[in-house]
Formats: sequence, structure tokens, C-alpha cells
Amino acid sequence: MAGVGHAAEKNDSDPSVLDFQAKRLSGVSESLESYRGQVLLIVNTASRCGYTPQYEGLEALYEKYRGQGFSVLGFPSNDFGAQEPGSDSEIGSFCKRNYGVEFPMFSKVKVRGDEQHALYAYLTTLPEPIGGPVRWNFQKYLVDRSGQVVSSFPSAVKPTSPEIVAPLEALLAAQVPEPEEQGTQ
Repeated sequence: MAGVGHAAEKNDSDPSVLDFQAKRLSGVSESLESYRGQVLLIVNTASRCGYTPQYEGLEALYEKYRGQGFSVLGFPSNDFGAQEPGSDSEIGSFCKRNYGVEFPMFSKVKVRGDEQHALYAYLTTLPEPIGGPVRWNFQKYLVDRSGQVVSSFPSAVKPTSPEIVAPLEALLAAQVPEPEEQGTQ
């Protein structure tokens, strides 16, 4: 079971998920810094996968917790079994039409290999169970409000399972860390 594995104390120079940029399905580039203060669930998605119905659970989580500072970030990928062959426009239409997806969806990316997106290069260099290699579609990374990855979950773990919901709720209940003041000892 992948539990919440907190990394060592964060130092301002430590990299975080918030250091990266990605293009939305619309083609507009977005800094993930805009999600500072939110708990995130980052997921690589695919439209023709046995796990595709997880979109429903991801959307349910988003709807239930977004008012508490939570967001799902979906990153379509065609890296496993060519199960995401569509264009960004087709992916967006599929997700909206079939699952009512409202959570942020990003342009199709490579989550492994030579052309791996920088965010996924970072996620996969983190030690397991916090990070580690992406093994299939719908692998999930749980991120705290300061952008630090605290856990990852394999594809088979459903978004609404207690294995995800319990640590998600704990992160939402935690106090938002205050930025450290400069020049204090």
C-alpha cells in the first residue's frame, strides 16, 4: 500500500511540482505555480484504456473537494499501448462528453522515454513510494499545498478509494504553511 511518505523538510531551493509549466488542452501555457496552496492529484490519462472509467472518480473527487483547495491535473499520454491517439481537441471532447470532466486537462505529453515532459522527468526521479517510474495509464501522484509530492498510487487504485481519500483529506485538513520570512534566524 502506498501511504503518505513525507519528504524531508522543504527548503526554498528544493524543486517542486510548482516549478513546471505545461500547456492546457487549449494550447495556452500555464505555470503550475498557479496551483500553489492547493492539494493536487496529478494523473496521466488515456481515452482507450481499461482504466479510462477512472475519469468518473477523478471528476467526483474534484467536485467534492475543489472548494477546499483541491484540484486534479490530467495529463493525457499515448505512451502505453497507444491508448491516447487523439488530438488535444478530441481528448477534451471525449472527456467532457463521456465523463463530464471539468478538472484541468493538459496537452498530451510523454511521461517516459527520451522526450519525457519535464514534470514527469521530475516525478520519476523521486524515490518510491513518493515518486518512481510511470508504469501505466492513470498512475496518480498526490501533492501537498507547497508542491511537494507525498505519495504515488498505481493505476489499479481507484481515485475514490480510501487509499487515496484518507491522505487527501489529511492534506486538506493540514494548516497551509506560512512562507518563511527572509532574514529571520
